[in-house]
This record gives sequence, structure tokens and C-alpha cells, in this order.
Amino acid sequence: MKLKETSLLLAALALSGTALAQSTPATPEPDYTLSFNAGAVSDYRYRGISQSRLRPALQAGADFAHKSGFYVGTWGSTIRWIKDAGGDASIELDVYGGYKTTLGAFGIDVGALRYLYPGSSLPVSPNTTELYAAGTWGPATLKYSHAVTNLFGFANSKDSYYLDLSASFDLGSGYAVVPHVGYQRVRNNAGFSYTDYSLSLVKDFGNGLTASAMLVGTDNDNYRAPNGRNLGRSGLVLGVKYTF
Repeated sequence: MKLKETSLLLAALALSGTALAQSTPATPEPDYTLSFNAGAVSDYRYRGISQSRLRPALQAGADFAHKSGFYVGTWGSTIRWIKDAGGDASIELDVYGGYKTTLGAFGIDVGALRYLYPGSSLPVSPNTTELYAAGTWGPATLKYSHAVTNLFGFANSKDSYYLDLSASFDLGSGYAVVPHVGYQRVRNNAGFSYTDYSLSLVKDFGNGLTASAMLVGTDNDNYRAPNGRNLGRSGLVLGVKYTF
């Protein structure tokens, strides 16, 4: 009888534990998330072209995302190209917003992005607005960005566009490799249209800390610093970022 009573008691405890586990509600999805990031790179490359005259840059941003799929954010970086072109701005500030959703295994991201250069005094404003649409399937993402203003200070360049294809492959142990290729068309400025390419190795250390090493370059040598250095030349860019 003692053994039988013990067995019944254990069974009752097991059943009560199962019932408790089943009755405990799952953690609900938060209505929104708010995150911040800060980092540094050995050279700020945007679409393959150095924005910092092949020198280091400091960067930071903030992102707000709602569970419905809508998001807004801002991001900034130190730059040198405006001053090199005769202006005064030393900061790039981006403001963006959009909507993300999924259709089966296919991800969709559409939105608008405004690039601002506070204090710039260039003859043609470098401030730029683009609309974008991206589709993701598996590890690959194809994105199209269309300028509805002049593009980064180029005269008569409205309706320029950028088309790029990238992918992210998980190597395990926190490592990922990210290949990328893109084409920038600068309308009415054909000499400044180009193809860029990169291959990045990213390491996630956990707790929001990541580091990266990127081989990057372009097929255009018309983007030049005041000292004549090619801002689109092939090079290695190292970076570190902390997200919290």
C-alpha cells in the first residue's frame, strides 16, 4: 500500500504540474520595441563610396518598431565629404519610417528615408529623400531605392535610383557572412553612376555587441578627395557596434 500511495502521489503531482504549465499564459508579444545603437568604423562607406575621406567615423541611432509592422528611426554619422566639397556640415542625420510584413516565406519592407546634412551650404542641397521597397526570401534581400529629390548634391538628379542585392549566411558560433552588390544610377550625371560590391564577416558576441570586417569597393574612380585619393577604391573596413 505504501508503494501504491507513493505512486499515486507522484502521479498527482505530475498532473498538477502539467495543468499549471498549461494554464500559465505565454509571454505576450510587446506592443512595441525601442532600441539604441552606437559604434565606430575605420571608414564610413555608403554604397561603396567613403563619406569620411577614408578615415574613421563615429555613428549612433535609435529605432522604434510596433508589432503591427510600422517602424520609425534615426541614425547619424560623422562625415567629411560636405566640407571637402566646400560646405560646412560635419554630420549626416538620417530619419526614416516604413512598414514590414510577411507573406508566407516572403518578407516585404517599404518606407521613406530622408538624409539631412545640417549646416551645409553647398550650391545644390545635399539633403535627399528616397522611397524604398525591399523583398526578402530565405537569406537574400533585393531592394530598390528611388530619389524623389536631387541626389546628394548632384544637380538635376531627381529620379536617380539604387538597386542592390544582399544576403546573410549564418556560419554558426555567432558568425555570419554577408555578400552584397549594388548599382547606383545618378541621373544626368552618368560619370558618377557605378557598381559597388562588398563581402562582410560579422561576429555577434551577444549582449548587443557585434564586430565586422568588410571588403568593399566600386568600379568608379571619379569620386575623389581633395588630395586626389579615390573614395571608391577597394579597401578593408572594420567596425564595432553596441545595441541596447
